[in-house]
Amino acid sequence: MNKANSFNKEELVACGLGNLFGANSPRLPIDNMLMIDRIVKINDNGGEFGKGEIVAELDIDPSLWFFDCHFQTDPVMPGCLGLDAMWQLVGFFLGWEGAEGKGRALGVGEVKFTGQVLPDAKKVTYKLTIKRKVYRKLVMGIADAVMEVDGREIYSAKDLKVGIFSDTSTF
Repeated sequence: MNKANSFNKEELVACGLGNLFGANSPRLPIDNMLMIDRIVKINDNGGEFGKGEIVAELDIDPSLWFFDCHFQTDPVMPGCLGLDAMWQLVGFFLGWEGAEGKGRALGVGEVKFTGQVLPDAKKVTYKLTIKRKVYRKLVMGIADAVMEVDGREIYSAKDLKVGIFSDTSTF
């Protein structure tokens, strides 16, 4: 099967609705919690470790919902939303590779914030490199990532972990 190596916003929303990789595949969040406008690059053999990489983008607009409430008179994108976007992308990668089940963030080894996303920014870029893929009883992806705003690195994360589960009722 020849897999797509980029995805637009409509396709990302289709993933959230279960219509991109199948109804039982990991889903992206939809509406306000989808922190990605497009995936410009995805492959299963690139990146620092040769196991895959993803480059995705989010367009920044001063009218984005979080600027109105975080914080009044001092608007800034919450750091947790950038971190969540990185987890979203690891889960998306696993679904793109054919994993089935529900994705859940399992942790992160290290996170550093060295900047911020303000309403006058233009674009956030997420760059992930897959470190490890596990496809056994446990399905899991582990990645390192950076987040840039207008070309400047402002977040980094090591060992982002996402698992895919067939049953999350006891999670």
